[in-house]
Amino acid sequence: MTDLVTLGETMALFTARRTGLLRHARDFDLGVGGAESNAAIGVTRLGLRAAWIGRVGADEFGELVRSTLAGEHVDVSRTVVDPDAPTGLMVKGRRTSEAVDVRYYRAASAGSRLCPDDLDPELIRSARVLHVTGITPALSASAREAVRAAVAEARAAGVPVSMDVNYRRALWPPDQAAAMLRETVEAADVLFATEAEARLFVGGQGAPGGDPAEPARALAALGPRHVLVKLGARGALELSDGEVRRAEPYRVTELDPVGAGDAFAAGWLADWLGGASPERRLATACAAGACAVTAQGDWESLPRRADLELLRLTGTAGTADAVDR
Repeated sequence: MTDLVTLGETMALFTARRTGLLRHARDFDLGVGGAESNAAIGVTRLGLRAAWIGRVGADEFGELVRSTLAGEHVDVSRTVVDPDAPTGLMVKGRRTSEAVDVRYYRAASAGSRLCPDDLDPELIRSARVLHVTGITPALSASAREAVRAAVAEARAAGVPVSMDVNYRRALWPPDQAAAMLRETVEAADVLFATEAEARLFVGGQGAPGGDPAEPARALAALGPRHVLVKLGARGALELSDGEVRRAEPYRVTELDPVGAGDAFAAGWLADWLGGASPERRLATACAAGACAVTAQGDWESLPRRADLELLRLTGTAGTADAVDR
């Protein structure tokens, strides 16, 4: 049995080594990045088993994606190698010491051609949780249908569905995203969202500066049993079965905020699947998000259990939200 199955696009990632406009960058580090594969790596580092379903091009970047995920013990046996489309690219730099600049080139990429035929129904039916995000449905009509089919397969088999809203305004406008994603939100058992993402679905009930429990309750009314609201420097909130719990953030030195939200989801899901108490799983989610921002890279600083214990011993609760990609 696989603990977590996820699907989406993972891209080759070029990260500029110098701060400033990307046009002036001359040296780049090469890696990979993708919200869903980040979450898969996150749970494997915490001792669970994960599988990733996606498409890559028949190119060196596609090989890099597959070898990187396999090296982190993620099952990539269901990866489709597309001979007719390239692996998507993401370019990341720091415009200033405080602002991250992320650009991606994924139009007509292999990952955007994900479709229902790429799914492995038996793998989904045997999972302990299916994890999806709001990024994949924005890539193409076929990718949207793949997510819809995966969620339907999981629901029919009694497999819990986890969704991270992960809204990307560069991919689609908020009204279109809300309309398209609402069906998945209503089908989810677990929902991760920032306060801003909550407002896509509940409007003024998620007004800035208000009690975050209010949008959490409004989201729960749509269907999810567990709603996690990420509050950045104010920590996080969980609403489960009608009860609200809060956690403080861990104060760490942030080097790269990208991937913190994926780490948060991975930490929570790993402890939830492990039967941890609500307080423990929320604390683990915050600690995982905090660890993720302490080094460069989308997934490189995702924690192992020993890292979480060290942070709990030395840290004082802060995670950063994932930036828009």
